[in-house]
Amino acid sequence: MSSNESQSLELELQEQGDHSQTGTRDYLIGFVLSVILTAIPFWLVSTGLLTKPTTVATIVTMAIIQIWVHLKYFLHLNFVTEEGKANSLSFLFSALIIVMVVGLSVWIIYESNAMMMH
Repeated sequence: MSSNESQSLELELQEQGDHSQTGTRDYLIGFVLSVILTAIPFWLVSTGLLTKPTTVATIVTMAIIQIWVHLKYFLHLNFVTEEGKANSLSFLFSALIIVMVVGLSVWIIYESNAMMMH
């Protein structure tokens, strides 16, 4: 094996090791954030510290932040690389289709029920 081939092999192995450590670090950060973002609403509800509307608003806010954490740290969706852009856009398109199918199905069922009552 030539010197250039061995250097390129070493660089490739080092990049794989760095990526593995980065992936593990991302998973740990995501896990810790998820636990915190789950514990805060549970604590608020169990203590009754805030009023009901404030508690509901806090729970919804924490849920939205947790969705972002899951997308970033577990699904690795980003707009930095070309592959990340493609994956993110595919995910957003799929989510849009699911929301439309579910939303329109609920609307059709509600309207059908309303028509049958008259």
